[in-house]
Amino acid sequence: MPRHEPRAAQSVTIYTSTDPLQFAIGVCAVLAIACWVLSVLSGNYSWVDRLWSIAPMLYTCHFAARAGFADARLNLMAGLVGLWGVRLTYNFARKGGYRWTGEDYRWPELQRILGPVGFQVLNATFGAPYQNLLLLLITLPAYVAWQAQGAPLNGIDAVAAAVFLGLLAGEAVADEQQWRFQCAKQAAKVRGNAVQAEFVTTGLFRYSRHPNFFCEQAMWWAVYGFAVAASGAWLNWSIVGTVLLTLLFQGSTRLTEAISLRKYPAYRDYQRTTPMFVPRLLRRHDPL
Repeated sequence: MPRHEPRAAQSVTIYTSTDPLQFAIGVCAVLAIACWVLSVLSGNYSWVDRLWSIAPMLYTCHFAARAGFADARLNLMAGLVGLWGVRLTYNFARKGGYRWTGEDYRWPELQRILGPVGFQVLNATFGAPYQNLLLLLITLPAYVAWQAQGAPLNGIDAVAAAVFLGLLAGEAVADEQQWRFQCAKQAAKVRGNAVQAEFVTTGLFRYSRHPNFFCEQAMWWAVYGFAVAASGAWLNWSIVGTVLLTLLFQGSTRLTEAISLRKYPAYRDYQRTTPMFVPRLLRRHDPL
């Protein structure tokens, strides 16, 4: 009688015989459905936010694994994205993002703007499916590297890695400055002391209103640089995720700033003197 492979061996065979992008798309679809179902059942719409720093690590590691962790470029990409993901996960966790009740404050704002029906349409299209798809798309330079596995590292890889690490450090510094400011502000309020400033304008925030957002977007452009290095083409199809991520930051940050303006009228002066993303070293004058 024919021998049947153990189930574990069959699973490994299916994994290794399937195109890695097809497998990643399947995982993405499962995550999107899970996020949507959980959001509807719990009334909390930050389930994708909880995956934001984790899913790209898994996808990039998946592409490296499909090369047997034997490709230098893919291993480098997996390592860099891993550093990004661990740091961002820590920052999200300390702000309470993984608590059951933790939710991005912009979701209730969108509910107020769109109404119940409009918001549920947004959740069923953008909230769960689109954002999960985006988390896969930004890692597609790793798939391009997988297709070109064996191609030696070159100068573009070195530049992309150096830029990525510099931006990672910048984002970490900005997040830490913002965290310390908010902790000091809340502590002052608890003590009943006067709050000197409602929003941070010092440190890296002196040169950009959102230096952490700037670094986040630019890091994924650096990741795209590895696809350029692997393919030899400055423009290839894996750029789509990076472009869409940049566009998402444009819209989401404008919503963030609209909320800040409503809460803090002085924020308008900060907008006049400080660029939204790209840092400007020479400022016109300090905000009031």
